[in-house]
Amino acid sequence: MGRSKITEFPLRVGLIGVGRHGSRYAKHIHEDLPEIELIGLWRRDTDEGKGQARQYGCRYFHTYYDLLSDKSIDAVVVALPSALNVSVCEEAANRGKHILLEKPVAINVREATRIHQAVSRCGVRLMVSHTLRFNNVVTAVKDYIPQLGSLHSIHLSQRFEPSPLAWLDQMDLSGGGIVLHTGVHSFDLLRFLTQGEVDKVSCRINRVFTRDTEDNFSAIMTFEKSHIIASVMGSRGTKGRNGLIEVAGEDGQLIADHVHDYLYIITGMERRPIKLADPIPTVCKALKAFSHSLCRDVEFPVTIEDGAKAVAIVEACYRSAETGKWEKVHYP
Repeated sequence: MGRSKITEFPLRVGLIGVGRHGSRYAKHIHEDLPEIELIGLWRRDTDEGKGQARQYGCRYFHTYYDLLSDKSIDAVVVALPSALNVSVCEEAANRGKHILLEKPVAINVREATRIHQAVSRCGVRLMVSHTLRFNNVVTAVKDYIPQLGSLHSIHLSQRFEPSPLAWLDQMDLSGGGIVLHTGVHSFDLLRFLTQGEVDKVSCRINRVFTRDTEDNFSAIMTFEKSHIIASVMGSRGTKGRNGLIEVAGEDGQLIADHVHDYLYIITGMERRPIKLADPIPTVCKALKAFSHSLCRDVEFPVTIEDGAKAVAIVEACYRSAETGKWEKVHYP
C-alpha cells in the first residue's frame, strides 16, 4: 500500500497512459514541477513507453499492475481512454495510491460511482483533472461574475478540428463522442461559474466526420433553484477553434474566449477589455494543485463528486438526444 497521507515534497508519482494527453503530464513534471518526481510510467506501446522513460529519466513498467505495486510511488496520474478508468482506478485505490484522473471521470454515472466507492473504501484521494477550471480566462470570468448582479443566462461553445485520435470514434474505448469528451468540460464549467446544479436538458447531436460517435451537439439547460438558462455547443467538425463564454446578468455581461485569450465586460453600450494574467498551461496548474493539496492535506479543487456530476449531465444529454424530449439530470 502507498502512504495514505503525504507529508512532504516531492510527491512521487507514476503515470498510467502516456499518449497525446499523458505526454503533457510527463513533460510538465519533468520540466516545470520540482515538487513532483516521476518515478515511472506505463503505456501499451512498449517501444514508445521505453523511449519516453529514457526521455524523462524514469522507469518503464511493463504493466500498470507492476507500476501500482511499486511501494515508492505515492500517487498516479491516469490518462487513458475513458472506458478503462474504472478498472485502473479500482486497482490503484486497492494499492493505496492517490489518483489524478484525466476527465471524464468515467463513461457513465454507474462507473463513476464505482470509482467513488473504491477510493472511499480504501482511504485514498482522487482529483479529477477538469483543466479548464485553471485557465486564466475562466478564472478571470469567475472573479468578475459578481459584478453582473443576478445571473439569467450563460452560453458556452467549444469548437475544434476533427480529432486525430482513432479511439475517440470507437465506442468500446471512448464510451461516447464530443458530448462526453468535450461537453463534459463545459458542463463542469456551468457548475463552476454559476455555483448551481443543472436540472433538465434538451440536447441534439449529429455526425459530420465520425461514424460511431457524435462530433457535434447543441444543448439547452435549466437549473435547480434558479432562473438561469444555459446553452452549450460543441463541434469537432471545423478547421477553426474557439472557447466562447458569455455570461449575462441584470447589471451587465461578460464576453470571453479561453482559446483566443480575451475577456470584455459590457455595461449598456460600453465594452471594456479586462487585463488577464499571463496564461500558464492548465495541465501544469492541475498537477501543482494536486501535489499541493496532497502534501498540505487540503481539499482538492476538483473532486470526484464534481466529476461524477458532470458525467450525470452527459447522460441526460444522451437520453434527450435519443428521446427528443427534455430530460432530468439524475445525480449520483
